[in-house]
Amino acid sequence: MFRTALRNVLAHKARLLMTAFAVVLGITFITGSLVHGDSLRQAAVDRASAGYDRISLNVAADTAPGAPPATLDSRTAASLAALPGVRAAAGRVNGFAAVADREGRPLGSGESRTGGNFAPNAQGEDPAYTFTRGSGPAGSGTVALDEASAAEGRYRVGDTLRIGTNKGAGSYRLTGIFRTDASKLSPGGSLTLFDNGTAQRLFLRAGQFTDIEITAAPGTDVTRLGALVDTVLPARTSVVTGAQLARIQANLASGESDTMSQIMVGFAAVALFVATFLISNTFTMLVSRRTRELALLRAVGATRRQVRRLLLTESFLVGALASVVGLGAGTGVAALLQTLFAPADAPRAPLVLSPATVIISMVVGTALPVVAAWLPVRRAVAVPPVAALGAAAYTAPARAGSLRVRLSATAALLGVAAVLYGALGAAADARTVIGVGAVLAAVGAIGLIPLLSRPFVALSRPLLLRLSPVHGDLAARNTVRDPGRTGATAAALAVALALASGLSVLGASATAYLERATTDALTADYVVKAPAGGQRMTPATAEPLKRLPGATYSPLSQSTGYRLGGVPAVLTGVDPAAIGGLLRYDVVAGSLDSLAEGEIAVADFKADAAGWTVGRRLQLERDGRRDTVTVGAVYRADEQSDLTPSITAPDALVSRYDPAPNTHAVLVVTNGGPGPSARAGLVRALGDNPALAVLDKEGVAAEDTSGIGEQLNVFYALLSLALVIAALGVANTLAMSVLERGKEIGMLRAVGLDRAGVARMIRLEALLVGALGAAVGTVLGVFLGWALGRTLQESVVGYALVVPWGRLALGVLLALGGALLASLGPARKAVRVSIPAATGA
Repeated sequence: MFRTALRNVLAHKARLLMTAFAVVLGITFITGSLVHGDSLRQAAVDRASAGYDRISLNVAADTAPGAPPATLDSRTAASLAALPGVRAAAGRVNGFAAVADREGRPLGSGESRTGGNFAPNAQGEDPAYTFTRGSGPAGSGTVALDEASAAEGRYRVGDTLRIGTNKGAGSYRLTGIFRTDASKLSPGGSLTLFDNGTAQRLFLRAGQFTDIEITAAPGTDVTRLGALVDTVLPARTSVVTGAQLARIQANLASGESDTMSQIMVGFAAVALFVATFLISNTFTMLVSRRTRELALLRAVGATRRQVRRLLLTESFLVGALASVVGLGAGTGVAALLQTLFAPADAPRAPLVLSPATVIISMVVGTALPVVAAWLPVRRAVAVPPVAALGAAAYTAPARAGSLRVRLSATAALLGVAAVLYGALGAAADARTVIGVGAVLAAVGAIGLIPLLSRPFVALSRPLLLRLSPVHGDLAARNTVRDPGRTGATAAALAVALALASGLSVLGASATAYLERATTDALTADYVVKAPAGGQRMTPATAEPLKRLPGATYSPLSQSTGYRLGGVPAVLTGVDPAAIGGLLRYDVVAGSLDSLAEGEIAVADFKADAAGWTVGRRLQLERDGRRDTVTVGAVYRADEQSDLTPSITAPDALVSRYDPAPNTHAVLVVTNGGPGPSARAGLVRALGDNPALAVLDKEGVAAEDTSGIGEQLNVFYALLSLALVIAALGVANTLAMSVLERGKEIGMLRAVGLDRAGVARMIRLEALLVGALGAAVGTVLGVFLGWALGRTLQESVVGYALVVPWGRLALGVLLALGGALLASLGPARKAVRVSIPAATGA
């Protein structure tokens, strides 16, 4: 049977090519995802742990939760340097530092813009840095910059740099450009080195260090040295070896690199799921065409089990051969991804093809065709040999009473009912109920596609007849000739479109919600913010705006650690005289003017949760200080808003408890309204500080929603493979249909249908299948997007459904375009059918 199966595979290799190609694409995606992920993980681990081999021990002060970072003093560094076995003890200082490019924009990414100190040894060198040009900073007005940032900013030694820190902005002369390792510089970040005194002044205090790096003398036992170091350290100080630091950083890097790999594997699974429709359809058509051949095998003595084994062995061979090809192609794709998309300073490592990747790819790629072929094979062996030999194969169309239709209809109805039940809030756990219901509805809808093909074609027939009466009628009749085949082909498209449409709905709804939450309440012209991980702003940051003519501003200064009325609270200090013209407060009780009288205003969600009302006197407590404040207003606010506070307090009240609160934004109205000159004046007033971002309303909305668009684009790109496989399914179905209908096409040619008419008929059939899959997938995707969105409304007040008609229309057009392209090959074969050969003339 194995030899027979191998001969059959070779004999039908052209018909099995599409199936093999679908498996190759899916396994290529999985292998590429796994190899790319493993390679990135290894590269990230290697890079993150690099550089720690030069550190024997690292000493750092333990910081208490909620307290400012603890430091070490120069006396501790001197004591460590004097210990026997210590070659050097370098005190390190680090903090935030943003370097402006020549247009004033900060170099590097926000969370990795760092500054540090140049700590030269007796030879005037710092072993952590290798200078490619120039030398280290030697005075308070000089700095050195990492090589990648210098190239990005087009800076050379001797240039003047504008640098912003938590202490403000200043100009410095560039004395050197250096290279370093990941222990000092994160990929994509920037690193600026100051002299020791300047770094301490900007980031800590004079004589203070963030940590101390100890280099052991040659031949020194690091473990014993660590025990000796412990004896001279002050309390609440810890010491770890460089090897321990390397392992910690490697573990962190490994976890961060897993996320994208997991996403890619998830979409590869979707592509393989779509491929099952193509594989199952192909084997159904092949088995149908080989009914007589299989019956003859039964007639000469082969048992049902042997015939079943024969067909499943064929599917196994196809899957095994395709998996080997996919494994090699996937490794090549991983190498291409690493070359094309890795940043210049990203971690590099050889490709990692692990045994687990090989096993997973081979098992999945081999098992998938066997599983997909199981039902067609089971139906084939159930046909009695006499019946198969005496009549042409016949595939019963989907009927309303068939078991599959009944099960699919039941699943769809139960799913819709569960979603509606959860969406209306009647369920105890609405999120779980909606999620389960959405899955049931999706499975049921896909199972019902064959039943939907007839009414869909009937609805489409008038349009087809208007476009092309003869060819449209023929295409409509051919499409519903085998609803099961049509439905399976359209289902592959429906799955891809459902996922794309659902993601589009969720993305558009989330984007609209974030735009409302961040900008609806904003009436100011500009928002001054520090980038993530960047400068810590205080109310003093806004002081220079006093010199900006005609400007009205107010810092939003968050102060934590309060208990208000016995409830933990965060107070946001504002200027009572200005805030009403900068933020739109939807006051539902009391008056915002009460802020000027020393009272507070509370968001409705906070007031409702605590049971506070206007006029309520509450005890305010922080760090042992107590006072009594009155609720002067309650306003409607979005709990997720980044600007509207949960508790608004006059800045004078906050400053009594917290002299330097964290200012997360400064709202500004300029004289004459927003515009290029107004923004330029605002930037100048703030000292041309690259650490501060000046955003208008559009900039604020773009900053909060840009991540959604970037993620959607990645997901769309990954889903494109599923769409390609679905298009292959259309091509495969049409190609097999052309083979089956050779005589029919020949007769149509004989009675006057020209070659162009035959091609037009095939293309219209493809468009009908594509339209069916696109319609079902789009409707299902919108439904799933709405259902999943409902699960967010429990925790995200104000989230509402937004249907992105443009993106949905683009998805439908892509599906139709893919189906049309898939029809080109089958149409070319159809027009080449010989009239005499087909008609027997």
